Parts: sequence; structure tokens; C-alpha cells
Amino acid sequence: MHIYLIDGEQVLRDSLGWLLESRDLPCRTFPSGEAFLEAYPSLPSNEPSCIILDIRMEPHMSGIELFNKIPDIRENWPVIFLSGHGDISLAVSAVKQGAFDFLEKPFADNQLVDRVFEALAQSKARLNCKKQSDVIQEKIALLSDREISVMESILNGLSNREASEKLEMSVRTVEVHRASLFKKMEVKGAVELINLLQMLDV
Repeated sequence: MHIYLIDGEQVLRDSLGWLLESRDLPCRTFPSGEAFLEAYPSLPSNEPSCIILDIRMEPHMSGIELFNKIPDIRENWPVIFLSGHGDISLAVSAVKQGAFDFLEKPFADNQLVDRVFEALAQSKARLNCKKQSDVIQEKIALLSDREISVMESILNGLSNREASEKLEMSVRTVEVHRASLFKKMEVKGAVELINLLQMLDV
């Protein structure tokens, strides 16, 4: 797991970096959004992570601007904004757009650490879900066109006979494709298949 702290004030970067490291939270700091974007391709994308982001980083890109540039990144790495009193409305707007939370300066150390641990738990859950989704997609890619048609009939609640009429094939052929489908998807029956596919927009 990793914490990425992006703030224009070195004193704050140093103090928060020390705080997080003291709680066994590996922290890497960046003085600007530009510096983070430059380093991002080399960062481990498959590990639970959290971004702590200052709203204002003049004269560099603001935290809000960076937030809007990284929708794919923040999908798996929750963003916690640090805001001054005059930035509360911006922070609230960011939360409505998907930010994990915002903390108004000055804030308590334990408050920040607690939220970071919660954000990391969310990141872990999202990454696990994505990993499972990728596995399911790989299995679906192995299905033949007919197996996919039979799968769609199962999702639509059709019996084998109803599926055979709709797909214009014999009931026996539907049963063969159904069995092959279950084997490739590694499920025992229709209920397991439906539960598995509920993770996807199938």
C-alpha cells in the first residue's frame, strides 16, 4: 500500500510524511500535481493506495484541476482533500464528484490517519473487485458465439425449450452448449452463473 501526498508546502509535506510513516503507512510526497502526473507511470497501479491532495497549490495546477485530470486513477485510489477555511465549498463539490473526503486545516493527526486507513480499505476492495471482473471477462472471451447466446437466454430466465425455440436449435444442442458454458465459467449452474455475472455490465 502507498500514500501519495501532493502539497505545495514543504513543511506540511515533511510533517505529514513523518506522521504517516510513523503509523507504518508508506508515503511518497510531491510538490505539485505536475510532479505527480510525471511520476505516475512508474507507480504500482495494482496496490491499494490513497491520494492526499491540497486544494490550492499556486502557482502550480490546483488540487481540483489535478482531481479532474485523473478520473481513472481516483477510481481505485481514493482522494482526500486538504482545504483551508475559504475552500470548503470547493472541497464539498469535489466530494460530490467522487472524492473520498476532505479535511479542513488545521486537523487532528488521528483524524487524518483514520481516514487514510478507511480510504486504503476502500482502495483494496475496489482493486479486488476489478481483479475479479478481469478474470470473469477472460472466461467470457473463451465462449463461442452460441455459448454466449445460451448464456443470454439463461440471464433472461428462459428454459432450455424456450431457448431452443428462440435460438432455432434443438433442446439437446442447447443442453450441450449450456454444459460447456458452465464448465468454461467454472460454475455449477444457472444461479451461480447469474451471481457471477452480476459483477459485470453483461
